[in-house]
Formats: sequence, C-alpha cells, structure tokens
Amino acid sequence: MKQTTNAVLMIRPVAFRMNEQTTENNYYQKAIDGLTPQMINANAQLEFDELVQKLRMVGVDVTVVDDLPERDAPDSIFPNNWVSFHENADVALYPMFAENRRRERREDILDLLEEKGFEIENVVDYTEAEDDGYFLEGTGSLVLDRTNEKAYCALSPRADEELFIEFCEDFDLAPVIFEAFQTVNGRRELIYHTNVMMCIGETFAVVCADCIDDKTERKNVLDNLKQDGKEIILITEAQLEHFAGNMLELRGTDDKHYLVMSSAAHESLTQDQLNRLAKHATILSSNLDTIEACGGGSARCMIAEIFLPRN
Repeated sequence: MKQTTNAVLMIRPVAFRMNEQTTENNYYQKAIDGLTPQMINANAQLEFDELVQKLRMVGVDVTVVDDLPERDAPDSIFPNNWVSFHENADVALYPMFAENRRRERREDILDLLEEKGFEIENVVDYTEAEDDGYFLEGTGSLVLDRTNEKAYCALSPRADEELFIEFCEDFDLAPVIFEAFQTVNGRRELIYHTNVMMCIGETFAVVCADCIDDKTERKNVLDNLKQDGKEIILITEAQLEHFAGNMLELRGTDDKHYLVMSSAAHESLTQDQLNRLAKHATILSSNLDTIEACGGGSARCMIAEIFLPRN
C-alpha cells in the first residue's frame, strides 16, 4: 500500500472560532483578544486559501468543499477527524468527542468524490460508539503507516483503546499503542491527538519521544519505526507546541514529495532537522497562526488524504 497520495480533501470554514466544546482536552487552543468571531473566521479563510493555493501550485489535487453555515461547525476545517479514505475503496467514519463536531460529517461529500471519479465500495461506520461515550477521531487519533500495515495511537479521551483495536482488525493493521503527555500548568496531561506528536512519511518519521513517559512504550514506538527502516527525526516538547509534529507528506507533480507544515512549525525546527527532512521531501510551509491558536490544530489536521481508487 502507498504511504503518500496526490489527492486530498479540504473544508473551507464559514464559522471558524475557538470551539468551546474542545478546550477541555485540547491544550493548544488559545483565545485571540481583540478580534470578533467574524474577523477570526476571515483570517482563517485567508490562511486556508493560501495553503490550498500552495498545494495546487506544486500539483496536489485538492478537492475543496465549502462548509455549510447552518451547521455552525467551528472545527469543520479539520476533516481528517471524521473521515478517512483507503486504497481498498473503503471509507471510515469516526465517533467525535465534541457534540458540535459531529455535525461535520456529510454524506454529500462522499457523493461529490464519487462524481469526481473516486470509487467508494464500502463505508465502515464507527459513529455509534458516540452513544456509549467512546471516541476515535480519525487520522488525528491514528497515525497510519499504510505501507508497513501499522497504526500508531496515543490513547486519550478522544482515542479509545478497544475501538482502536477494532479499527485495526477491520483494516488489517498492527496496533502500536501508547500514551503521550504534555506539561500543562506543571502537570502531565494526555495529548489529545497522536498526529500532534508524530508524523510518518514514506522513509522517515518525526516524533516527540519525550512525550511518551513510559520507557517501555517509548522503546516500542521507536523500535517499530526503526524496524520499518524509517529515519527517525526527534523533536522537542517546545517544538511540539509550535505544531512541529503536525506534518503530512504528499505527492505533487511528477511524484515529487512535499512535507506540508505551518510556518510556525517550520521556524521552530533546527537547521540539522531541516537538512535531514530535506533528504526525504521538499518542505512546503504556510502561515496558519489563527487556525493554530483558535483551533489547536495545524496543517496535517486540515488535510484528509484520499487514497481511494479512481474509476
């Protein structure tokens, strides 16, 4: 299976703001003083449009869908949490922690992709788990090594272990389970999404190993990456706070590889880290300051990769 794709889905926001329902376990969200909700949304739209333009300029096939105002879904800009698209023509739908994020799921988007020539054979729907209070937020909670048939998951209030194992069984993936922490007001708190602290590319992995407090779990994660021949590029917790773990490798024109990240993530990296990453992919960065502050997510969260076969 391929690890990278040329096709992605992105949702243009219409009601972007700091989501009051996600702040209890997303410690990256910050209020921006002095800006009205309308100004915040307008800033987010500018940042979104600039990233889309940069991706299209290097040959990434971006399907942009406008969010629907009546849904009042402040985090719709992060579609990778509710849906994932797979090479076997399966689509997975995921249970979401915040009630207002459940409004993001849209069947019309699947219809649109089929109209564009993507094949959908089967929808694997995990959303009923919401009724019992169990969650698994897509490729936020899951970092997939598709080629080596593994899935990495940092357990949290948004990533249930049993649900994760069920997903791995359904998609024939070996589970790699651990807990990842960040320091918040002097206390170690669980990181809400795995994709904030690690990224897996075709030939490399970016990971904040310092977040995995349990030494056995840390060794297991690193050993799995090494076994699969990944060059491991470690980042610090300080870099993590600038979303340096929230990257995504994509393919552009002529199969050229790009590593997509925010300007803040790019600027936080050392020259040595940048040199090592440059061996694997060309860095493509874009300013996402508003989206990162209010949404507590970054470039990777904004992109749902499409691995579906085409007709």
